Amino acid sequence: MRLGPSDSTPEYKTISWFAMLFTAGMGIGLVFYAVAEPVTHFTAPPTGEGATPEAAQDAMLYTFYHWGLHPWAIYIVLGLALGYFSFRKGLPLRPAAALYPLIGNRINSWPGYLVDVLAVFGTLFGLATSLGIGGQQVGAGLETLFGIENTTTLQVVLILLITAVAVVSVMLGIDKGIRNLSLVNLWLALALMLFVFFFGPTRDLLNSTASNVGTYIQQLPGLSFETFPGDADAQSWQSSWTLFYWGWWISWSPFVGMFLARISYGRTIRSFIGGALFAPVGASMVWLSIFGDSALDLLQGDPANPLAGAPDSPETSMFTLLQQLPVSAVLATIASVLSIVVVVLFFATSSDSGSLVVDILTNGGDPNPAWQQRLFWAVLEGVIAAVLLGAGAAAGEDALSALQTASILAGLPLCIVLILMAVGLTRGLRSERFVVAIPVEPSPAVSLRTSTQRTGPGTTGTDGGPEFADGPLHTETAVATVATSQALEPDDGTAPDGTTDSATETPGGTGPR
Repeated sequence: MRLGPSDSTPEYKTISWFAMLFTAGMGIGLVFYAVAEPVTHFTAPPTGEGATPEAAQDAMLYTFYHWGLHPWAIYIVLGLALGYFSFRKGLPLRPAAALYPLIGNRINSWPGYLVDVLAVFGTLFGLATSLGIGGQQVGAGLETLFGIENTTTLQVVLILLITAVAVVSVMLGIDKGIRNLSLVNLWLALALMLFVFFFGPTRDLLNSTASNVGTYIQQLPGLSFETFPGDADAQSWQSSWTLFYWGWWISWSPFVGMFLARISYGRTIRSFIGGALFAPVGASMVWLSIFGDSALDLLQGDPANPLAGAPDSPETSMFTLLQQLPVSAVLATIASVLSIVVVVLFFATSSDSGSLVVDILTNGGDPNPAWQQRLFWAVLEGVIAAVLLGAGAAAGEDALSALQTASILAGLPLCIVLILMAVGLTRGLRSERFVVAIPVEPSPAVSLRTSTQRTGPGTTGTDGGPEFADGPLHTETAVATVATSQALEPDDGTAPDGTTDSATETPGGTGPR
């Protein structure tokens, strides 16, 4: 089944599609936390003793847990629901459209508008968290390389400057702007990862990557239900890390989910799930293993290594790792500059993709909003990130804490919406007709033939089933059409246009205009 008419084809090539979804879905955080998080869990684990081989293995397990299947599983629920209802059923590209099987035409009244407003706020504050983190890390890189003091003022200026890059990208649109910027981002990130892989402990990285993946798969069910009862320190760790991530991913889900839907027209559901779940998870695991285990290897060899300070200054941890690799000062500087460029590009790709999504949300689901709207929302996202950073500094709080709090608060109300969307998607998919093969015992007296005339998607024969005729048997398999009794329409019988005629059907899907 395709996200669009049955004869539709993908709008973008696979590599361009993956580049856009990966750079939008992971963003700056993958660079910011790739070194800092494993080192933090290694030196101060939630349970057990730190700075041990067991702590190193657990550190990568917790990092995989936060960056593995969970974020992308959240993203694809919303992305698949919006792609299905918009491109296959002809509804507007709005989060409320996924609730049509539940509330019917009320998606065009206050319940639907409320869902869209929640999605706008979740997108704005989720992106602000990422953009604020990006400003911190770029500032840290400039301080490391050129001695420029990494102040809040510098970070705000950097956010506004990089927002200008995102504005240019979003004004050019997906084809000329976002797609090309995402491809450049992907290739430069790959170059940085390969640099660390080949100049780091290459053999150990190969072994540890395989071990990390195996441990993650084995421990995932238990971790998902772990609440550390009776351990106040571990529960505090879980609140600071796991709950922050879950709130961050959920607040990002309207943005990433809508963007996934927008660029996935014409793809099959199978390829959508494979490309938007397993492929980015695999890429993230390789990235985290190479950077995280390289840092842990250096720390285990020398506990006094400067990387031990990563928990106190996570924004500098990536640059510290690059300087500790056994390479010349020139190569280390080049790699540090490359990492700054990668962060800037992750910043820009997240901002331009998010701006496009907010444009669509505030334009009634039109996938190609006016350029004035693109400009307004791209600028506003940068301003919100700058204001949150400045407010945190003015209040004497850690700027990152202010960003994390905003992210969690934005994600809370969206939890219920995501559950309802999953229910709506399930009902919608059950309304589809599909073909199954049913084995049939051979009989010399009866033959089975199927008509080549098709009356609709997934049907065979003019009566919706196989046709029988006398004569020799030509096949041992009957093709039967199975259609569920559930209809897409909700119980109130309303259609997307508000009519109540029982004969009204949801309009067929169309591609992006």
